Amino acid sequence: MGAAGWVPGIEAVATYRRRWLVKDVVAGLVLTTLLVPQGMAYAELAGLPAINGLYTTVLCLLGYAVFGPSRILVLGPDSSLGPMIAAVVLPLVVSGGDPAAAVALASMLGLMVGLIMTAAGAAKLGFLADLLSKPTQIGYMNGLALTILISQLPKLCGFSADGEGLIEETRAFVRGVAAGETNPAALGVGLFALLLILVLQRWLPKIPAVLVAVVGSIALSSLFDLGAHGVRLVGPLPQGLPPLTLPHASWDQFGLLLAGAIGITLVSLTDTISTASSFAARTGQQVRGNQEMTGIGAANIAASLFQGFPVSTSGSRTAVAEQSGSRSQLTGVVGATVIVLMLVFVPGLLRDLPQPALGAVVIAASLSLADVPGTVLLWKRRRMEFLVSIAAFLGVALLGVLPGIVAAVGLSVLNVFRRVWWPYQAVLGRTRDMQGYHDVTSYPDAERLPGLVMFRFDAPLIFANARVFRDQIRELAKSEPKPEWIVIAAEPITDVDITAADMLESLDNELNAQGTSLVLAELKDPVRRKIDRYQLTHTIDPEHFFPTLEDAVAAFRTRTGADWSAPE
Repeated sequence: MGAAGWVPGIEAVATYRRRWLVKDVVAGLVLTTLLVPQGMAYAELAGLPAINGLYTTVLCLLGYAVFGPSRILVLGPDSSLGPMIAAVVLPLVVSGGDPAAAVALASMLGLMVGLIMTAAGAAKLGFLADLLSKPTQIGYMNGLALTILISQLPKLCGFSADGEGLIEETRAFVRGVAAGETNPAALGVGLFALLLILVLQRWLPKIPAVLVAVVGSIALSSLFDLGAHGVRLVGPLPQGLPPLTLPHASWDQFGLLLAGAIGITLVSLTDTISTASSFAARTGQQVRGNQEMTGIGAANIAASLFQGFPVSTSGSRTAVAEQSGSRSQLTGVVGATVIVLMLVFVPGLLRDLPQPALGAVVIAASLSLADVPGTVLLWKRRRMEFLVSIAAFLGVALLGVLPGIVAAVGLSVLNVFRRVWWPYQAVLGRTRDMQGYHDVTSYPDAERLPGLVMFRFDAPLIFANARVFRDQIRELAKSEPKPEWIVIAAEPITDVDITAADMLESLDNELNAQGTSLVLAELKDPVRRKIDRYQLTHTIDPEHFFPTLEDAVAAFRTRTGADWSAPE
């Protein structure tokens, strides 16, 4: 692979077309109106100063522009990562809260995420995104949305409420409201911003809702002097960019940071692959999963070196860039440049922005994370998947964000294991109006051959389901009339492990003693070679292996003279 393969930014510059320039610049300016308020809001969601959200936004956009393969994806601070960052960083910060210590730990977390992601990309581990199934993603995001919503309600009402976990945070919020801590001015401007965002997103989606809400909130703050009424304002931002700073942490903190980094990496990777796939389908591009991991890793590393924190792909910001005419990563570079110019020349531009308005931005984002229609569809289409989704939701809501992601991954893996453990099984018969052999449960009038049972087992035959397979064959051997052959339609069986091989050997001996033969048809070549290595042909008659079900049926009919008959 050449330099352009490892550094897609080189290819992007070499293939850039001049006619894209105006569209990219305009899209970058429009995108900035979303980057600034969301970057600040999501930094505070992560328990960090708002300014660090802007530092993070600038550096991750530049890092991805160089190493990211997608022309259109926009990275930045993300609402789904904010609670995870806070869950890792805040417990490690000394009591009383030290913003500088929190920033240092968040930067170290970003560096670790970047290194893990880059190493995984180099090792071609993009398949790790599959560890979160769709139902667990829906449940996890629903739990995350509720967690974010509850955490931002005190800010919306103008007071602070401390609590560990969703239940305690809810109780703290209710106690604060009951004690009369709500600031009417703060609640008013917060609700104004939230309703404005939701209404514009619903009815006028082409208008930058977040920008309008931010500008409107600043106008209200200046007009009514909300600061004098106890409403917390953002205040002037530090001028310029921070110096290059190598993140560091103590060995005592390393374990929790690493665990958090792994969880954040998985969520970020899953989000990025799904978002990249969605937008690539629209533009005719191909998703380069491993290079995406490298691009996200580079973005995280770049941000971490300048007091930034972990980032991910943003579907909303990517959609804004696409709708604004973006053609390349120059859009993100323009956005980063505008933010730098703002920090250098007009750092006080947002000093009158009310904090409740930032809370409204986060709450609006949390509502977009929730997928209630998707949950309803799971209920209608597949109840087991619905239960998995609900379990993931409860894991996040009751255990916390980090344990929740562990629970979500565990549920995904267990759900796969469940399908292998108890796979679908079917007895097959012949229907006159269809070719082949079909499940007699679906076609109860299917004809069968007396003395022959065809059985299909829809899973690899391994240690986890060997007993299930054996018990089902034993039941079939007891059926009337007594079967002479039990033919396994083995095409779905993609593997046979040692445990299953031992089970087949003892089962075949057991059936032979009862006058029944175990016959295998349609075995895949790799599985047949394993059967030979296990020396199962010393037990199972080599003549009882057939390339197709039709061949097995023809051999049985020639041997016995049996003819098809309708079921009794």
